[in-house]
Amino acid sequence: MFFFDATHTSHTHAQTGIQRVCRSLFANLARNRPVAGICYDPYLSSWRTLNETEIATLQPGQKSNGSRSAKWPLRQRTASYAQRLLGRKGSLPKSSGFIAPELFSTKVSSHLSEVFSVTEGPRIAIFYDAIPLKFPELTPAGTVARLPGYLRELLQFDGIAAISKDSATSLKDYWAWLGVRQHPPVHAIPLGVDQIDANSVGPSVATPAAGVPRVLSVGTIEGRKNHLALLDAAEILWSEGLVFELELLGLARHDTASKALKKIDALKRSDRSLIYRGSVPDRELEIAYRQCAFTVYPSLIEGFGLPVIESLQYGRPCVCSGHGALAESALGGGCITLESVNAASLADAMRRLLKNPVELNDLVTGAQSRRFKSWNEYAQNLTAWMESLPRRT
Repeated sequence: MFFFDATHTSHTHAQTGIQRVCRSLFANLARNRPVAGICYDPYLSSWRTLNETEIATLQPGQKSNGSRSAKWPLRQRTASYAQRLLGRKGSLPKSSGFIAPELFSTKVSSHLSEVFSVTEGPRIAIFYDAIPLKFPELTPAGTVARLPGYLRELLQFDGIAAISKDSATSLKDYWAWLGVRQHPPVHAIPLGVDQIDANSVGPSVATPAAGVPRVLSVGTIEGRKNHLALLDAAEILWSEGLVFELELLGLARHDTASKALKKIDALKRSDRSLIYRGSVPDRELEIAYRQCAFTVYPSLIEGFGLPVIESLQYGRPCVCSGHGALAESALGGGCITLESVNAASLADAMRRLLKNPVELNDLVTGAQSRRFKSWNEYAQNLTAWMESLPRRT
């Protein structure tokens, strides 16, 4: 039986990238082998297995409540604290392996040794990116402050599964900069994606009921996602007289996206064809992909770029950066990749696709020809690699 640390994801309804990975991976691991979701309970001051409510929160398809924060119900807090006072902390059983799929907190990290002591097999962590080190000015201050310690704490694992080659290189480069000579093996295992019925994707190029082409952008509204440049690009095209709708979907992080959010409000007040609905359930996200003509993912840097893959899977071309992990996701067809993701470049690419249906349909064909790894395949790839690892200590 594997342990699966879901301390944060089992207590939030957020559907950010890490939460989607955790939920999809856990669900697919559980289909093929015994796996126990666990959490560090701060009110119990101990690790424990997840209860029924937490397991339910860990399932895919959660409806976001607009917050990334973990919420511990009063009933659970009271019960855990009472057990702690009575000296009934309990203990975890033995396990054959341990997977840490979250960017864990310092509190979790300080108690990892307790899980390691009952784990007889390999202990691995999933590594997403080192973006806060590269773009600290576009990253929440708390994340910037946490990352260096987290990257050092990864050294205690038996292996690190990076979500892209670019992320793997970033981690190894950071450790080399620190002067670390003996570190865990770092292996790039690209993420999976939810599988859809290819016959239900819809026409090659779809439009909403109004018949106006819709451009979709999916992703958290935050500094490094670069939505301000996308909004400026859209305003350029609207000023030229091009008719289209721009739809943005994603949870807003006010600490790094205040300028973009102000721009959204300004464009709405000027009656531009802008739709912003925040975070939406999976079913509404699916409908949004089906209704758009193409997508734009203006992010400056990513560890993987799941919205690019999702767009292509629905047969929708994507405009994105041609660098780093995004270039890895775009490789194979269906994308316009940009050397620089600024307003002018984004406007040029969007203009081409809005005015040239032949090019758009060629990209649709390229997108539809691609095959993407399922979450079940990702889970199998991850566990096969994990089981090949020796214990380092």
